[in-house]
Parts: sequence; structure tokens; C-alpha cells
Amino acid sequence: MIPPGDTIGLIGTGLMGTAIVERLLAAGFRVRGWDRDADCLAASCAEAAESAAAVLRSCNCVVLSLPDSRVAEAVLDEVGAELRPGQLILDTTTGEPVDAVRFAERLRPLGVAYLDATVSGSSEQLRSGNALCMVGGEAADYARCAGLFEAFGGSVIHVGACGHGARMKLVTNLVLGLNRAALAEGLALAEGMGLDLRQTLHVLQSSAAASRIMDSKGRKMIEREFSPVARLSQHLKDVRLIQQAGDSAGLRLPLTEAHRRLLEQAETVGLGAEDNSAVIEVIRKRAS
Repeated sequence: MIPPGDTIGLIGTGLMGTAIVERLLAAGFRVRGWDRDADCLAASCAEAAESAAAVLRSCNCVVLSLPDSRVAEAVLDEVGAELRPGQLILDTTTGEPVDAVRFAERLRPLGVAYLDATVSGSSEQLRSGNALCMVGGEAADYARCAGLFEAFGGSVIHVGACGHGARMKLVTNLVLGLNRAALAEGLALAEGMGLDLRQTLHVLQSSAAASRIMDSKGRKMIEREFSPVARLSQHLKDVRLIQQAGDSAGLRLPLTEAHRRLLEQAETVGLGAEDNSAVIEVIRKRAS
């Protein structure tokens, strides 16, 4: 087990990475972080390292919180000379499951354990301890850091072999994203029919249609307050990964196809950097 007081490395201090830093510090861990964007690193309040390689040199357990598998692989290439037996790499990046398996196979001969540790929930939900870590990898490696996952995620489930964390993240993101799109469409319809939106949200939350997404995104949609907790473009990336996974499984995902087109339209009109709840604006503009 990794006890509080140990120094945890973290590479990538964007929205999710910064929330992980805050959770680990609150649990009594020290955090040594690095990000290509110095401003992101400064905002995270982590002890700054001069490079990703410096994080690997000084930490036995390193968390990756990066935009996609391509960036994660570039980091692994960059720090390759610093990898040593006994280290743990915990990859929270939402990427392709096949890449997670490939990374594990690449690191295993070096004696480095790799776990794909995806997170279900936004940075705000993680910050408040209401996120779920879904971890794929060897059971013995998972046991070494289960307490660490609980410290930054709130809840944790070992979902199976390496790659299963990434697979489970795609499934949860499919359902989560469609819930969000359905809420956006419902609120847009209510607005178009002249209903009070706050009352509509209350009715929805009190009905059989209720979902947790209403608690986190309903107010943002009503108030058109789209400061990012999870960026729309990042979810579009995830939706494209979901479609690829469906293709590989021989499945057509018709709702996901429609959702992807909706998100692409939102990105085209400049909403990519906003919170993913901004998808409602595309539906509103169609109506107008």
C-alpha cells in the first residue's frame, strides 16, 4: 500500500489533474507535478518539477492525467530512460483501450506496473469526492494503490484486466453524454413551449426521468453559464472513441452517431472550449 505522506508524481495538471492534486494533498500525500503549460502547474499548487522525466526520477508512483492516448505515449517516450523496476504508472487518461493494453505490455519487461485508471465524473465531482475510479490491471498492482484511488476518486472499482478501465470509461461516457444531450433537448423544448425552466428542472428531478446529470448540468444550461468543468471538445473526442469501439465490436450506435453530429456542430460554432453543457446552445439556435 502507498501510505499518506509519500510523494506522488502527476503529469498533466489540466481540469482533472488539478482536482486530483487537490484531493491527494487533502489526503496527506505530497504531489510533485509537471505540465507543459507552466500556468496550469502553478494553479494546481503542486510542487513543480522541471520536466516529466524529473517526476519519474523522484517518484515511485506517477499519475498521468492527459488529453488522449497520443499525448500519453509521447510522455512515455520522453521519460523512457527514467523508468525503473517497481514503479507504478496510473493512467487516468481517457484513451483507446488497445493503447492501454499496449502500454502495459511495453512497460512490463521493465518491471513497471501500468494501470488504466479512468475516472467517471467531472473535475468538480472528483474534487468533491463524488467520482468513481474504474481500474484495469493486475490485481496485485491494484491492491498496492487502492487507497490512493480512494483518496482522489472517492469510490473505486477494479473492473478487470488492463484495458478494461478504458473500456468501462467509454461505456459510462456513452450513457452520461446521452443523458446530458437528452436534458439539453428537454430544456430547450420546455423553453420553446414557454415553460419556466427552473420549475421544469425541478419537475424532471422529481420524476422518473431524474438523473444525476440534472444536478450537475441543469443550472448551467438554464443560466447559460458554461465555465468549463469538462470541456465540450474533450467529450467529442470521447464520443469518437466510443464510435470506434462500437465499430470494432460490430455494433452500430445510432444515438451516439446523432450525439457526435450535435457536438461537432457545437464545436463548429465555437463552443468547444466551453463546458459540455453548452451543447444546449446548438439546439436553441436550431429553434431560433
